[in-house]
Amino acid sequence: MQENQTQAADANNRELLTFTLGSEEYGIDILKVQEIRGYDAVTTIANSPEFIKGVINLRGIIVPIVDMRIKFSLGNVTYNNLTVVIILNIANRVVGIVVDGVSDVIALTPEQLKAAPEFSGAMDTQYITGLGTVDERMIIVIDIEKLMTSRDMDLVEMAAA
Repeated sequence: MQENQTQAADANNRELLTFTLGSEEYGIDILKVQEIRGYDAVTTIANSPEFIKGVINLRGIIVPIVDMRIKFSLGNVTYNNLTVVIILNIANRVVGIVVDGVSDVIALTPEQLKAAPEFSGAMDTQYITGLGTVDERMIIVIDIEKLMTSRDMDLVEMAAA
């Protein structure tokens, strides 16, 4: 009986891949992650939004690459040996996101996940599903599928082209 309760509790946990952008730590659903790669040169696409760095050829699939620092208006964008691309599989499309670094995979219990605070004005919180706490760490949990399929991203249409 105890084992079944433990399995039921584990089923409620959310497994997240955590990554950093600037000084903040973010988490996305691990099931959306296809692979993690080092940052490589991309082919720029004319007239694309600033946050779309370009595309890469990943084993025959053309993958749009989004720089999350530009998308979230996080200031200077510098690429170094820690910069990585997280390849995501979202809405039957493959998309890459550039982040400062990948931390680890964590499991958050429902008790560790708090609702995102409401902000008015410039900050767009519609893609933040909550704030997770692990020890002294605060993790901003993002609904990456909702963000990547949103109208302002234009990625689903672009990837379909």
